[in-house]
Amino acid sequence: MEQLPNCPKCGSQYTYEDGELYICPECAYEWSKNEAAEEEELVVKDANGNILQDGDTVTVIKDLKVKGSSDGIKVGTKIKGIRLVEGNDGHNIDCKVPGVGAIKLKQEFVKKA
Repeated sequence: MEQLPNCPKCGSQYTYEDGELYICPECAYEWSKNEAAEEEELVVKDANGNILQDGDTVTVIKDLKVKGSSDGIKVGTKIKGIRLVEGNDGHNIDCKVPGVGAIKLKQEFVKKA
């Protein structure tokens, strides 16, 4: 069975197909299949609402603790060459932090440099 996309407006999983449209029974939102294909692309925004892309440089805006380490990531740490990934737990940024190593970060703790 084909997996239909969730509603882009309310996130409902109970969408259904009607010809060339997808329809959400919970909020009555309708969108075309072409729009659904375009929305599949991962959009990650920083703390200020700027859209991030692979290879961007970001700055950490809050001291972050790192599991298994007595040190953490300090405010103002610049991270170069980020990679965007689909993270179910909100960790959408894959990167290498100087002095810490490879780590995944949440988008709300960084800003575009």
